[in-house]
Amino acid sequence: MRKRVGNKEKAILEAAIKIFAQYGYHKAKISSIAEHAGIATGSVYLYYKNKEAILLTIFNKLWSGLTEDLRNIVKRTDIDPSAKLDLTIDRFFHDFITNPALASVFVNEHYHLIKDRRGSIIKQYNDFLDIAEEIIREGVQKKKFNPEIDIKLLRHFITGGLRSILSHWSQHSHSLTLQRIRQNAKFFIRHGIL
Repeated sequence: MRKRVGNKEKAILEAAIKIFAQYGYHKAKISSIAEHAGIATGSVYLYYKNKEAILLTIFNKLWSGLTEDLRNIVKRTDIDPSAKLDLTIDRFFHDFITNPALASVFVNEHYHLIKDRRGSIIKQYNDFLDIAEEIIREGVQKKKFNPEIDIKLLRHFITGGLRSILSHWSQHSHSLTLQRIRQNAKFFIRHGIL
């Protein structure tokens, strides 16, 4: 069933997120994405070379948005590092709370893209984490966070923990909300480093 779409590229990405979340990247078909977007299958290829290009675009948009917002958080002088950390966690979860299908795609596909070093995802991911480290360094310098923290180790601990809890959520979303995960992540991270 086709529908009129003002922005076909946006419709393709939104449909792909839903189809990838429902079937997984490897089982998803371009024809299903096109049908869900309300366009002809051939139209998808006018925007994207293949299914991988769609997936990479989804993650490029996710990480570039997160990174830009994090840069703005780090620059703020009106709040302390603890508040910056809270805002960072809120921002990280925002896209997933507003689009749970994106959270499922993140859980199922992000690790493989990072591991296989596909596209610019690894660079964007590392840029985000490097900027997030600035908040921890600022907190240590201002004596808000424990000076004994190994920032590199904390970086991997937090990202691994968030990935793991999102994975758990994707399998048990009926008993665990992303809002609850976000609130608990803020509590664990803040009270673990104060």
